[in-house]
Amino acid sequence: MVLLGVERQLKAKDKITHVLDVIGRMFPDAHCELHHGNPFELTIAVLLSAQCTDETVNKVTANLFQKYRTPSDYLAVPLDELENDIKRIGLFRNKALFIQKLCRMLIDDYGGDVPREHEELTKLPGVGRKTANVVVSNAFGVPAIAVDTHVERVSKRLGFAKADDNVLEVEKRLMKLVPRELWTETHHRLIFFGRYHCKAQNPQCPVCPLLDCCKEGQQRMKPALNRKTKS
Repeated sequence: MVLLGVERQLKAKDKITHVLDVIGRMFPDAHCELHHGNPFELTIAVLLSAQCTDETVNKVTANLFQKYRTPSDYLAVPLDELENDIKRIGLFRNKALFIQKLCRMLIDDYGGDVPREHEELTKLPGVGRKTANVVVSNAFGVPAIAVDTHVERVSKRLGFAKADDNVLEVEKRLMKLVPRELWTETHHRLIFFGRYHCKAQNPQCPVCPLLDCCKEGQQRMKPALNRKTKS
């Protein structure tokens, strides 16, 4: 049984190597699409991106990052003014409150700077494991796999995670399969693949180069194949 488990693990590693190679050719410029100029701006942008598209966040932060450049700037205005500045973002009231609490903590506990350590980042209001992974990997160059909705969906569809796995379980499975030095690259590639190709609604299965190793895609294609056979 142990040998069988090792064999399956090796096959899964071969499969994910193939998958990442294919996605890498599809999206050679996969990268963090949240606009930012420093770790602090990235932290704010990722916090705002929860249940919101990167495109909308970038539209809001284009003006936001001109008005607010430091943690002190966010604390210098009334909460309702900050809410108004980000009102195009989903859950803007909660996020405005988180931002001001986060900025207060940065000033009081970290000298106004965003901490580099994952454990310290998750202590900040509004910053969960996913946000911390994005910040350490993109701002500080520490390998990490942040599991957002795209990464989770693609990982489950391609069989790298189980359908009932939570995001932490998905992250741990990917970390076992992918060499550490490729974690950040893997995160970006899976996001691009999920965002622009393997979408939640109407995934592009008919033209997908990974259809041969995607059981869910093959199931989706069965009705179409059956219709062709009958005709």
